[in-house]
Amino acid sequence: MQEVKVEASFGSPRESTTAGDALLNIPISLLARGLTSLGLMRRDLDYHLLRASMVLIFLLFGYQKWFEYEAQVLIPFINNGPLISWMYPVFGVRGASWFLGVSEWLFGGLLFLGFWNKRLGILGAAGSCITFLATVSIIPFMPDGWARSAGGFPAMAGNVAFLMKDVVLLAVSFYLLKQDVQRVMKPQQAGAPV
Repeated sequence: MQEVKVEASFGSPRESTTAGDALLNIPISLLARGLTSLGLMRRDLDYHLLRASMVLIFLLFGYQKWFEYEAQVLIPFINNGPLISWMYPVFGVRGASWFLGVSEWLFGGLLFLGFWNKRLGILGAAGSCITFLATVSIIPFMPDGWARSAGGFPAMAGNVAFLMKDVVLLAVSFYLLKQDVQRVMKPQQAGAPV
């Protein structure tokens, strides 16, 4: 069967595609135009939505850390966390939970202030990166984290499934850190005061 080549109607730079790809481009083009006309493709909307989401996550997760039930829930995570297991000998069970709560509120507050002050945003995003590096580092050490009945890895079970969201939150934290550093450096590179 001979392959028919047509010019793509969407995308940059223009590339030659098959007829099937061209048919797919029609709904994609319509969707892209519709989203653009709604203002959803505005230049910094993704950046602001991610920042606001992280602020909300740190606010809510930090709030939980002040209660006994959360201190008890954290025990298997902290006990098996290679970067955070030092907290129980230093602070105790409740103290470790409070320490995490204060840290989460601090990083969330710095991320919030980052809407207006990118230097503070850098501190918040760096703290967020550290937070999620610490939680992601728990995954390989969590007992019974992989479902034996399904053959083990990659079938997640229990606490590992809960922790996997932190991989995405780490990526978001790194994105915010990169964006804030670029925004601080851009005026400096142009010779303007920051």
